[in-house]
Amino acid sequence: MITIVDYGMGNLHSVSKAIERLGHAYQVTEDAEIIRQAEKVILPGVGAFGDAIAQLRRTGLDQVMRELVERETPLLGICLGMQLLFTSSEEGGHHEGLNLLEGHVQRFSGQDAQGQRYKVPHMGWNRLEHLKKGHPILANIDQGYTYFVHSYYVAEMKEEARIAEAIYGDTRVPGVVGTERLLGMQFHPEKSGPTGMKLLRNFIENIDA
Repeated sequence: MITIVDYGMGNLHSVSKAIERLGHAYQVTEDAEIIRQAEKVILPGVGAFGDAIAQLRRTGLDQVMRELVERETPLLGICLGMQLLFTSSEEGGHHEGLNLLEGHVQRFSGQDAQGQRYKVPHMGWNRLEHLKKGHPILANIDQGYTYFVHSYYVAEMKEEARIAEAIYGDTRVPGVVGTERLLGMQFHPEKSGPTGMKLLRNFIENIDA
């Protein structure tokens, strides 16, 4: 069963409905013990990084996420949930993240190297590129469009953790990140049409527990 973490800052309804459409059972919970026993876990997120990490720490779920990774339980962070997996963020001041992946979350500058301005937030459909072939999360996906809504992105990350990216302005935006079982998606797969649904299915069916 797929367990969706409810810590008060996730887009629970749309993620739940997407999993339901894929024909898989799920549960939504804030109970640490239930999450610890989960087969696979999704950490969604909307809102501000500082508020989200504070809520995870207040409930003790930050430690639960670390335990899941230590036990190699498949874990998927979505949007802000993905950013929380990294070392730190500058959103609203400096905040330490879960530090499960190395990288720093920073704001789009709104201007490329040639001085051309672009809109912030990065909002809308963008193409996934430079896919890391062979990773099971990308099974049956060559290139596809996914739906982004964010003003901050992960920088200063290890290249081996960059599974797919999108280009916005002249910024390489990590779209899919992670390792074998610890994964993140900056976009909203549940709102990203066929490509997003394939990615969710791949997490559920192709990432070994």
